[in-house]
Amino acid sequence: MALLLKMFGSLLALVLVVVALLRYLIGLVGFLLVLVKFAIVIAFIVLMVLIVVAMLRARSRARAESEDF
Repeated sequence: MALLLKMFGSLLALVLVVVALLRYLIGLVGFLLVLVKFAIVIAFIVLMVLIVVAMLRARSRARAESEDF
Protein backbone atom coordinates (compact mmCIF):
# COMPACT_ATOMS: atom_id res chain seq x y z
CA MET A 1 0.00 0.00 0.00
CA ALA A 2 2.80 2.38 0.92
CA LEU A 3 4.57 1.65 -2.36
CA LEU A 4 1.37 2.41 -4.28
CA LEU A 5 0.97 5.73 -2.42
CA LYS A 6 4.58 6.70 -3.17
CA MET A 7 4.12 5.87 -6.85
CA PHE A 8 0.93 7.94 -7.19
CA GLY A 9 2.46 10.77 -5.16
CA SER A 10 5.52 10.96 -7.36
CA LEU A 11 3.36 10.73 -10.48
CA LEU A 12 1.15 13.55 -9.18
CA ALA A 13 4.21 15.68 -8.39
CA LEU A 14 5.57 15.07 -11.88
CA VAL A 15 2.27 16.09 -13.46
CA LEU A 16 2.13 19.25 -11.35
CA VAL A 17 5.69 20.18 -12.31
CA VAL A 18 4.90 19.66 -16.00
CA VAL A 19 1.75 21.80 -15.71
CA ALA A 20 3.70 24.56 -13.95
CA LEU A 21 6.41 24.51 -16.62
CA LEU A 22 3.83 24.61 -19.40
CA ARG A 23 2.14 27.63 -17.81
CA TYR A 24 5.52 29.36 -17.59
CA LEU A 25 6.29 28.48 -21.21
CA ILE A 26 2.91 29.78 -22.41
CA GLY A 27 3.49 33.03 -20.54
CA LEU A 28 6.96 33.38 -22.02
CA VAL A 29 5.72 32.76 -25.57
CA GLY A 30 2.93 35.29 -25.06
CA PHE A 31 5.42 37.89 -23.84
CA LEU A 32 7.70 37.24 -26.82
CA LEU A 33 4.77 37.60 -29.23
CA VAL A 34 3.90 40.97 -27.70
CA LEU A 35 7.52 42.07 -28.14
CA VAL A 36 7.45 41.00 -31.79
CA LYS A 37 4.21 42.91 -32.35
CA PHE A 38 5.69 46.06 -30.82
CA ALA A 39 8.81 45.66 -32.96
CA ILE A 40 6.65 45.40 -36.10
CA VAL A 41 4.70 48.53 -35.15
CA ILE A 42 7.89 50.48 -34.41
CA ALA A 43 9.45 49.35 -37.70
CA PHE A 44 6.32 50.48 -39.57
CA ILE A 45 6.42 53.90 -37.89
CA VAL A 46 10.12 54.29 -38.71
CA LEU A 47 9.43 53.34 -42.33
CA MET A 48 6.66 55.93 -42.58
CA VAL A 49 8.93 58.62 -41.12
CA LEU A 50 11.69 57.72 -43.57
CA ILE A 51 9.25 57.96 -46.48
CA VAL A 52 8.09 61.41 -45.34
CA VAL A 53 11.70 62.57 -44.92
CA ALA A 54 12.57 61.30 -48.41
CA MET A 55 9.57 63.11 -49.88
CA LEU A 56 10.50 66.37 -48.17
CA ARG A 57 14.11 66.08 -49.35
CA ALA A 58 13.02 65.46 -52.93
CA ARG A 59 10.65 68.40 -52.74
CA SER A 60 13.30 70.76 -51.39
CA ARG A 61 15.82 69.59 -54.01
CA ALA A 62 13.27 70.16 -56.76
CA ARG A 63 12.64 73.68 -55.47
CA ALA A 64 16.36 74.38 -55.28
CA GLU A 65 16.87 73.15 -58.85
CA SER A 66 13.92 75.21 -60.14
CA GLU A 67 15.35 78.35 -58.50
CA ASP A 68 18.72 77.77 -60.18
CA PHE A 69 17.21 78.08 -63.66
